[in-house]
Amino acid sequence: MTVAALARAASSSTDAVRHYERVGLLPPPPRSPDGYRRYDESAIDRLHFIQGAQRLGLRLREIRELLSIRDTGVCPCGDAARLLRGRLDEINAELTRLTSLHSTLVEMVDQIPSQDCPDPSPGVWRPPTATAS
Repeated sequence: MTVAALARAASSSTDAVRHYERVGLLPPPPRSPDGYRRYDESAIDRLHFIQGAQRLGLRLREIRELLSIRDTGVCPCGDAARLLRGRLDEINAELTRLTSLHSTLVEMVDQIPSQDCPDPSPGVWRPPTATAS
């Protein structure tokens, strides 16, 4: 199938298919005599794997690593678990950062006296000061 047909079959774009080939996630397919890429059905499965891994937040280099293990015929479960645990650690750190940011914003909003206060001058906004209890 052509790049366009593969992209349609995998609910992707032709640019994404070409990019995945360029960065080594899709192996270069054979070409027709007129130079068109000709993918087989296995490319659809591979694209779905890439898309699923991206939805989990894995980076292209991590996906490439899993695909190379998968291509050897060895079960990538141990490596997938390691990568997913690392991704979970990153997400937990980001959640901690966002929770702190949320608290800071709530404190700032609570300190605003009214809806009609003037816009602050550049550089005036500062973190809320701790109040003595």
